[in-house]
Amino acid sequence: MRQFFLLFICVTFHSCQYFEKQVPSEKELLQKELKSINWKEVDEYPSVPDCDKIADKKLRQQCFFEVMSSLVQEKLNVDTLSILYPELDTIEVKVTVFPNSTMKFEPQFPKDSVAYDTIKIDSILHVRLVDFPKVNPAIKRGIPVKTQFILPVIIKAKE
Repeated sequence: MRQFFLLFICVTFHSCQYFEKQVPSEKELLQKELKSINWKEVDEYPSVPDCDKIADKKLRQQCFFEVMSSLVQEKLNVDTLSILYPELDTIEVKVTVFPNSTMKFEPQFPKDSVAYDTIKIDSILHVRLVDFPKVNPAIKRGIPVKTQFILPVIIKAKE
């Protein structure tokens, strides 16, 4: 009986180890979570107050791009850009929206843009593209993040 009791105690203590669960380390959990995040997309796109009331994510994004395009076109139509470069009908502008709601505009020129004075166009853009309405930055997991996108801007010739 005593041997049975000792055997029972040994089996009981050893079997408790089978019920222990391995808890993953913090680093493993962090790495797993970082790999699961899609860093190419944001949860909420940048927005302007006019588009904030739209609930659908894609429609709000489309609204934002339309508002930005029209504002940039409006500001550039005042200038002589279309007169200086009549063959230039569209210019691509890289827009960067920073987490603090500031924006930066950079013209994107094709590699063969030797015909254009890129420095002059860049300076015109920097002078004209100021005083935009407040832009709410993009949100990723509840945190404001920097986003960049290319905005095609149609330059209309004055008639």
